[in-house]
Amino acid sequence: MSFLLPKLSCKKEVDQAIKSVAEKVLVLRFGRDNDPVCLQLDDILAKTAHDLSKMAVIYLVDVNKVPVYTQYFDISYIPSTVFFFNGQHMKVDYGSPDHTKFVGSFKTKQDFIDLIEVIYRGAMRGKLIVRSPIDPNNIPKYDLLYQGI
Repeated sequence: MSFLLPKLSCKKEVDQAIKSVAEKVLVLRFGRDNDPVCLQLDDILAKTAHDLSKMAVIYLVDVNKVPVYTQYFDISYIPSTVFFFNGQHMKVDYGSPDHTKFVGSFKTKQDFIDLIEVIYRGAMRGKLIVRSPIDPNNIPKYDLLYQGI
């Protein structure tokens, strides 16, 4: 399903997307096209892209092609999904130590739709961090890795 969504293949394209997407949530999925979990997430993103077109724009970013952002967002697990609104990085409290990105795949399409709606409404009110509407049982658990300490 990753062929149905637009891809950003260099730092310049990612920068342009962050700067140019206005009044919508920018969803950047960092991962690899051949990874099974990324394919599962891409399927959910592709199926919801049309329904969320008034609220969100979704792009796929290959972690190997944009190492600057992979390092900047500390993408150590793939897939990782990062959200922006009007060029501002949106953080989400998932009940985990990391609020900067969603790691793993969403369990259902509705989980993703609910999350985008909460981010969009929060961003329209000027919030930079919102609480996740996703059931904690549907959020993948992981340990943070600190490399090079």
